[in-house]
Amino acid sequence: MNTGNKGLGLGEAASQFLAGLPAEARKVSQPEVYKFVRWYSWERPLAGLTAPEVANYAERLSSSDIDYDRKLELIRAFLAYARKEGWTRSNLATHLKAKKSKTRSSTVARHGVPQAISMTEEGYTELQTELATLKGKRSEVIDEVRRAAADKDFRENAPFHAAREKYGQLAGRIRELEEDVKSAVVLDEQRQLTIRVSVGDSVLLQDLDCGEELRYTIVSPREVDPVRGKISSASPVGKAIVGREQGEMIEVSIPAGKLHYQIKLVER
Repeated sequence: MNTGNKGLGLGEAASQFLAGLPAEARKVSQPEVYKFVRWYSWERPLAGLTAPEVANYAERLSSSDIDYDRKLELIRAFLAYARKEGWTRSNLATHLKAKKSKTRSSTVARHGVPQAISMTEEGYTELQTELATLKGKRSEVIDEVRRAAADKDFRENAPFHAAREKYGQLAGRIRELEEDVKSAVVLDEQRQLTIRVSVGDSVLLQDLDCGEELRYTIVSPREVDPVRGKISSASPVGKAIVGREQGEMIEVSIPAGKLHYQIKLVER
């Protein structure tokens, strides 16, 4: 290891890593890399970061986030770079592994009854639209399989195997969406107003440590969209917010300590 960088802090290491990236790549990577750094604190010596801590970071992220895998890759790139520069003794990126996805059966209660999924009106409409679109493509894919199957030598028939795999993925996604539609409970947009946060609400938070304001919409894991500020009710921040009142202070635990926010505004 380069002993000259033995005390290099996470924040400084991240800044050096990002500075070496092309502008577009830096724009994409910076939010996630800095979030990772902030989790352990900016001044934390990079050389002191352990494999279990890195592995635990992946467990704290919400795997229902549609960008879950991409975010892990961005952080892995930073950790791999750190090893290449000699800032760490081993490649910590290898310990940042995605959580094992739960099977669809985990969403079904023990007695075979699907568990209800609370969704916004917008999310439910998008779900139905995607389902209708995929069902419309089903006959087209079936025809592809039939045309490819005309060649009787299946062992060398790459188009047949590709078409069959495509149909399998399509059919699987349709079944998944049908299950979600059956178990979805659309939130009543006209429900009695309350200052307590629930799924579907837009929340304005103020970071009490730095004064930064953050706006999120709390949605079901199925509707997560980080680009539009939609976070899961099952995420660390989501869990801390749901059920709390406007004006309340909340804490989100991280390895470096706790993040402190005030719920400034709750909007339907």
